[in-house]
Order: sequence, then C-alpha cells, then structure tokens
Amino acid sequence: MKHNAMAIDIRTRIIYSALAMMTIIFSTGKNLMAQTNTSTVVKNIVLVHGGFVDGSGWAGVYKALKKDGYTVAIVQNPTISLADDVAVTKRAIAAQNGPVILVGHSYGGVVITEAGNDPKVAGLVYVTAFAPDQGESVASLN
Repeated sequence: MKHNAMAIDIRTRIIYSALAMMTIIFSTGKNLMAQTNTSTVVKNIVLVHGGFVDGSGWAGVYKALKKDGYTVAIVQNPTISLADDVAVTKRAIAAQNGPVILVGHSYGGVVITEAGNDPKVAGLVYVTAFAPDQGESVASLN
C-alpha cells in the first residue's frame, strides 16, 4: 500500500512538472515558432510515455492541453523494442494534421529523439527524460 501511494505521489509530481514546463513553452508563442523552423502555429502535441508505465500517466496533461485548444495524442508504446516504439510514435505523428511537438518522459525521450527526425516534427520536449546524443544507446545512458 505504501508503494502505491508513493507511485501516485511521483506520478502527480511528474504530471505537474510537465504541465508547468509545457505552460512555459507554449506561452512563449512566437518565440517557440522561431526556434522550431516553422511559420505556422503548432497545435498538435504527441505525448510519449516512459518505460514500465503506459499512456494513462499523461491523462492530466492531456486534459489541460485539450482545454487550451491543442490537438493531443497519447502514444501507447508496446515497449517491446525501441524500433517498435518509434514506429508507433511515427504513426501517431503521421495521423496529425500539421506540425507536431513531441513530448517524452523518461524512456520516452529516447523514442522522441529517434522519431523526431520526421519532417512534421517542429520540436521536442523532454520531461525528466533521456536525451541521447547521436549514436548513444539507452543502455549507455544509465
């Protein structure tokens, strides 16, 4: 029981941290657009969960962004392999109408780094996530 309460507390902290970071990022408006090499407003957000969890951890962020008028997709990665997770994320990107901001938490950072080379991706947001350099593996980040 104590572990469940601790997990909920950590999940709540992550959600509120993500909301705070995304509020700052999206409130910059034109400054964000200048940094993402796109001339249109980015209204599509794709959220990618970390390992050992599922997309439901993004529920609070999803609701807040939807309320603010964003189109939001939560990727449900199978977490079988990085290649599979990237493929699922790229399908979510392809389903969006226009440029996309990818948001990854934990292992999701590795996934968005790989999927982020898609031409529709306008920017990447890492929320307490792994951000590997080119050629780095997940194992080398530990």
